[in-house]
Amino acid sequence: MTDVWTTPEYMRRTLFGPGQELLEAQREGRLLPVTTPFGLNARIVTRYDEVRAILGDADRFGSFPGGFLVSPASATDATAAGGPHVATLADLRVGNLLVLNPPDHTRLRRMLTPEFTGARMRRLQARVTEIIEDALDDVERAGSPVDLVPTFALAVPSLVICELLGVPYADRDAFHQRAARQTDVTLPVDERFAVLAESRAYMATLVERARREPGEDTLSMLVREHGDELSTAELVGAANLLLIAGHETTANMFALGTLALLRHPEQLAAVRDDPAMTLPAVEELLRWLSIVHAAVPRIARDAGATFGGREVAPEDPLVVSLAAANRDPAFIDDPDRLDITRGAIGHVAFGFGRHHCLGAPLARMELRIGLPALLRRFPDLALAIPFEDVVFRADTVVYGLQSLPVTF
Repeated sequence: MTDVWTTPEYMRRTLFGPGQELLEAQREGRLLPVTTPFGLNARIVTRYDEVRAILGDADRFGSFPGGFLVSPASATDATAAGGPHVATLADLRVGNLLVLNPPDHTRLRRMLTPEFTGARMRRLQARVTEIIEDALDDVERAGSPVDLVPTFALAVPSLVICELLGVPYADRDAFHQRAARQTDVTLPVDERFAVLAESRAYMATLVERARREPGEDTLSMLVREHGDELSTAELVGAANLLLIAGHETTANMFALGTLALLRHPEQLAAVRDDPAMTLPAVEELLRWLSIVHAAVPRIARDAGATFGGREVAPEDPLVVSLAAANRDPAFIDDPDRLDITRGAIGHVAFGFGRHHCLGAPLARMELRIGLPALLRRFPDLALAIPFEDVVFRADTVVYGLQSLPVTF
């Protein structure tokens, strides 16, 4: 593996949309070869119907054991050489829903699902609203111009997930820095594995505290109701995934979603002024932005699967591009147009099937409350810099912005 960083094709973007290589492969109906940042050779699936077919059939297409991190051949070589990553990679799989297959995935997801039901979200709504209003107060106190990324986009989901998991507020900055490094795929392999281990060590302290003094948070619930069924390693893995996924994704949706609406002022006004437009706007922004580039790679469990006119062998990893699938003209008319009147139309921004994002109800609630609240509080919100100077951040697991300077 070369030390020179090259952005893999499934992570390449053109402003708000997927890169041209993905769209060309989609038009031509072919699989696009790719090497992930950690040496996994795979093929990218870009068409909406094929992406849904793969994600929707976990019996035929299982999650690749190492996720994006390492191929089986690499792991074998490292084992033979006494390499440093193998034990850590094995540890990282424990409790990580993204890379688990049934029955382990089914068992763990069944235990976690009650924390993300509609009833649970309704109980959280008042507190989420309070967190959002407090963040907007902080933005107002900071004065114009202000960078919305740290003051609002990151602040809101960070505090929400901290409270949900029982993370001390004082630890927020440290866990955010670790999460940012975990999702930065430009880091050298050794450094990324080190920060993953560091994050798990921190989560282990929270698990120990929850076992000792359980509260009302999700981690304590798991300990109280399933402590005899779940190992400490499984609790650590599940909590670490929820901590990262629960704030990195929503934070980047807030930032990119705000920028997208600023570029479409009539639609911004509709979200700000018409409560009936909030839900369809959130769904269209999720589709149009598709901030998670791709789902964890899948492999066919048996021979005979055909995609892009090519039979896929069971050992061939497939990277399913969520960004390309959501811009497939075979799925939706005029896919490159942002149109908040479309509403929920079956996008795959949260994945699909058994691995559909567990935290989707929480993300939707935060966006549904937060975006119109931001626009109502600051009706004159505008970019403080030319749009051409906005720096998009693609070389991470979750697409986003480096900063979002605005005036109000």
